[in-house]
Amino acid sequence: MAEYNSQPLILAAQEFAKLPGIGLKTAQRLAYYILNAPEEEVEQFAAGILEARHSMRICKVCQNICSDDECEICSSVRRDKSVICVVESPKDVSAIERSGGFSGVYHVLHGLLSPVNGIGPEQIKIRELMARLSSAEEVIMATSPTVEGEATASYISRMIKQMGIRVTRLAYGLPAGASLEYADDITLQRALENRNEI
Repeated sequence: MAEYNSQPLILAAQEFAKLPGIGLKTAQRLAYYILNAPEEEVEQFAAGILEARHSMRICKVCQNICSDDECEICSSVRRDKSVICVVESPKDVSAIERSGGFSGVYHVLHGLLSPVNGIGPEQIKIRELMARLSSAEEVIMATSPTVEGEATASYISRMIKQMGIRVTRLAYGLPAGASLEYADDITLQRALENRNEI
């Protein structure tokens, strides 16, 4: 940051810059806002974040973030508990729920296998997934199409298939409205592999 900025502004901006997706300029704008806001508003903002952090729990069934022992999805009688969608993080649950196209339940791994970074099966919630599969008929692997996501899906699916449970993977392909000329080679390859009859 430029030297003419005051120490309180620099300190506040440094804290905002720790957040994912917040660059230096955005962090500065947020710091200016907070430092110029009425003190009651800043206290309410800080109290809201602390309250959210202190009231946060992990669902004992699916490992998603919630405010009780069991999340609303797991406790719902409308959800199909025989279909479990395995995702990397709680934000993936939110993304799938926004689509409105899934009526099963979830399992949040809280990470992906990455031996390079020292993340093995013990560091993510695989044991908890395996413990809840007695009533499952299908497990959907919805990890990201990265090296780590593919390795995690492969590792988990090998274990689940030994139990006689159907394991599926999210289809990959072109997004709606996309132009072929701008698609990368892997996306085109996956789109061809996962083509549907019309």
